[in-house]
Amino acid sequence: MRSTDLPQVRELQLFETTSGPNFEELMQAAYLQTFPAQLTLIHEGDPADFLYVVVEGKVELFASSNGREATMAVVQPFGTFILAAVLKDAVYLMSARTTERSKLLLVPSEDIRKAFEKDDAFARAIVGELASCYRGVVKDQKDIKLRTSVERLANRLIRYDKDQGKTGSLELPYDKRTLASLLGMTPENLSRAFNTLKPYGVEVEGSKVHLNDMKSLLILAKPNHLIDDRKT
Repeated sequence: MRSTDLPQVRELQLFETTSGPNFEELMQAAYLQTFPAQLTLIHEGDPADFLYVVVEGKVELFASSNGREATMAVVQPFGTFILAAVLKDAVYLMSARTTERSKLLLVPSEDIRKAFEKDDAFARAIVGELASCYRGVVKDQKDIKLRTSVERLANRLIRYDKDQGKTGSLELPYDKRTLASLLGMTPENLSRAFNTLKPYGVEVEGSKVHLNDMKSLLILAKPNHLIDDRKT
């Protein structure tokens, strides 16, 4: 990796606590690379050769079985994938593709495991990252199992509005196919859910959504910080 890239990489949460010599060794075989949109990076079932860190752009994690495909998550800066497979020296359980032009850091899996063994601070950072990922999975499961499709969509729109400044007007961060899959819905069900939300002040114009009656939407959605707050 070029020395000019190291300060940028050093600021990533996963590596900021790594000791100087260990960080330098970890980065020797790593590299930053820019990938075009809609490029498949890994395939489920393949061995985990690299740890990927999203530095710029977005990466969709998805899985397929019996002719069906589902979006599992969308990774944004500075998220990692797929860390558990790297540590276990196992195969990927998901595939990944870029959703837009993206810059990724690729670190050989073997180097990650070596650093985990000898650098206590790095090991603690790895455990913290895995714990955050696990809690995210639990929240996603609670969202799907404890809410109707309309409630899931309502809460997701409220979250997006909060992320974008709480103006009551938001831009969907993904296309509607991806959004539907993230919410455990078909595109047709997503369309029906949007129609159901019209009496609650939800107005859709392409990828733009206006929340014109936030009070009514909140009453319907009943946000739960143990599901919707990413900091819990």
